[in-house]
Amino acid sequence: MNGPDRLPYRTLVLAELLATPAAAGFAGDPNRSLLASMIAGQASATGCLPSHLGLGQGAYADLLADYFPFFESAVRSEQGEAIPEWEDLQKLLLDHRAGERDSELWIAGIVATACAGRDHLWQDLGLANRDELSKLMWVNFPELARANTGDMKWKKFLYRQFCSREGIYVCPAPSCGECKEYAKCFGPEN
Repeated sequence: MNGPDRLPYRTLVLAELLATPAAAGFAGDPNRSLLASMIAGQASATGCLPSHLGLGQGAYADLLADYFPFFESAVRSEQGEAIPEWEDLQKLLLDHRAGERDSELWIAGIVATACAGRDHLWQDLGLANRDELSKLMWVNFPELARANTGDMKWKKFLYRQFCSREGIYVCPAPSCGECKEYAKCFGPEN
């Protein structure tokens, strides 16, 4: 969770990351600020991502070298929780990526990893708020973002998309508007 005691440290880490000049060609990537927010969240112990954001140490080192080359990250060896549907979630995201930047590949892996968390997806990613997650979805996966017409909570939306691709229908109601659990999928994310 985003506890008030962690916010000042998160803010400092985020400012340090964004003050770090990116390698040539990476400064203008709209994912840079989103990656910085996730790294700051992880560094301040918010979210569920492991220290390498679920990318593995090699890819995470490449990410830092490209976007935050002078940032010193505390590397720990924890892996995060594995989920059996990780590859399917990553494939769903990759199949709907914008195709405009290579960082979308990393973002897909990070989001799939965060789906193992038990909070809202923006919290599991270590982002500051849901608006950052919505921006992440629009920048990287615009087709999925457009499909979320009812502003469903993102993790529920991704799982619903995954399940429908697999022919799995777990919702008992014929439509969301008729479902007694409507507020759990579409209510505010506090």
